[in-house]
Formats: sequence, structure tokens, C-alpha cells
Amino acid sequence: MAKYIIKRLLYMIPVLLGVAFLVFTILSLTPGDPGSIILGITARPEDIAALNEKFGYNKPFLIRFFTYIGNIIFHHDLGISYQTRQPVIDSILARFPNTLFLAVLSMCVSALLGVTLGIVSAVKQYQAIDRVLVVTALIFASIPGFWLGLMLLLLFSLKLGWLPSFGSGSLKNFILPTVTVSLTSAAGLLRLTRASMLETVRQEYIRTARAKGAPEKLVIYKHALRNALIPVVTTMGTSFGASLGGAIIAETVFAMPGMGTLLTTAIRQKDIPMVMGATLFLAFLFSLVILLVDILYAFIDPRIKAKYQNGGRSRE
Repeated sequence: MAKYIIKRLLYMIPVLLGVAFLVFTILSLTPGDPGSIILGITARPEDIAALNEKFGYNKPFLIRFFTYIGNIIFHHDLGISYQTRQPVIDSILARFPNTLFLAVLSMCVSALLGVTLGIVSAVKQYQAIDRVLVVTALIFASIPGFWLGLMLLLLFSLKLGWLPSFGSGSLKNFILPTVTVSLTSAAGLLRLTRASMLETVRQEYIRTARAKGAPEKLVIYKHALRNALIPVVTTMGTSFGASLGGAIIAETVFAMPGMGTLLTTAIRQKDIPMVMGATLFLAFLFSLVILLVDILYAFIDPRIKAKYQNGGRSRE
């Protein structure tokens, strides 16, 4: 297991370098320069040129890229924001707790609803409750996130006045963004859990367990569910990793200071150090989440754990 973890951590290095190169290239190809954005188009050309020279923007592309990577590797420095003139890492750490809290809440709610209702839907296949759950999941999976967030804001904030419409000062501020993010995710998990459970309960070992007289609850929750959870856990891990990137729609609709709004603002302002730092930070966290998902497989499926212990080829 230790060798597998070290191997996966080493794989993250070329992944992060590839992400950095791709984002840096895109930012370099977009129109505009830091001097013009910061000082405005009405500023004197010599002032704009001087500011671009100060930021090293006039240097060749590869020199700027490798200088940036070198500062990260040797000095652990993500750079200084063009707009705030503060270290990028300070801005990220100030915003990340809000995004992390929102992601954890959303994943807990979506997992509780999606997995539980997916099991119910599979067990009650073709019954009335199954049809209601499937149709409801399709509806919420089809609703755009921004529209759902706006409707929740209009109803519970403006009309009823029960919940705040913006900010992150208390737990109440997270209720509407959490519902906005989790309902769509729960709909996908419900459909995936249902399909995975239906496929699992048709296996020979499930029929054998039933033929031996095992209670139905034991067959469903001990034998079928553990094997059906593997694709569900994968989806939950990727969804959680994406949520760490900032539920951009929810944070924008509800004016929540998180990683999503930080990144979108930095992109609009072409704040290259902020965009690069936030992207690499999120890419690193996403890679760690996927690694944790792979390790979690070993606790769900004993066959995978045996491969780890025997030094066999692990799941990539």
C-alpha cells in the first residue's frame, strides 16, 4: 500500500506541471497585459510599459513560465497578486475554508439523499416510489444550477425572509448554496446507485445468498451494497474534488467569498499569479481526493485490498 501511495504521489508531479503549462499558455494567449488592466487604458504608455517590465511580463514565454515554476519549487512562492499586491497563498487560505465547508456540507447531503434513495429505488424497482424517485432525479439533474439557486434565493430570502441571501458569516448563509449544489449531485448519485444496485442484485452470489435463506436486508446491505458502492464512491470523489474547485455558480449567485469567486475575479482581471496559484492549489487537492478514493476501494472491496498487500497491480 505504501509503495502504491508513493507511486501515485510521484505521478502528481507531471500532472501539476501539465496543468500549470496549459493554464499559463492560455493566459498568455488572452488579450491584455497586467499594466493596462491595473492602470487602465487611459494611463500613459510609458507607465504601462514600466509596470509590465516590473512584473516581468515582457520576457519570453518560456522564461516567464520556468521562472514561475522555479519560484514554487525552490522558494515555495506562488507569487504576488497583481491586484491586491498581497501574497497569493494568503488570499487562497483566506477563501478556502468557505469553499471546503460548502463542499463538505454539499457532499454529505448529496450522499445521504442520493445513495439512500438510490437503494430504495432499486429495491422497489418498477413500483410507484421507484417511478417518482427516477422522475424527480431526472428533473433536478436537468435544472441549471444558476436557475435553481436564483429560485431558492427569491423564495427563501426575498419572499419569506427566512435565510440570508449572501455572505458566509453564519451557518444559515450556507444553507441555500448547499441545497443548490447538493440537489443536482444527489440526483446523479441516485441514478448511479440505482443502476449499480440493479446490476449487482442480478449476480449469481446474490441469488445464492437468497437461496440459502439469508434475510433480505442482509443480502442488500452486506452483499449487494458493498460491491455496488465502488462506482458510487468514484463519482462522489470526483464530485467532491470538483466542489473544492469552488461551486462557482453557487458562490456567484449567493455572493459567497470562496475559491470560485476568487478564481473568476482573477480571470476577469487577468491576475496571472492568482489564477495560476489557485488553479495549482485546486489541482493538487483534486489529485489527493482521487488518491483517497482509490485507497478507499481497499476498504470496500477485499479483492482490491489483497492486490495491494500482495504487491499486485493496483487500480490506476
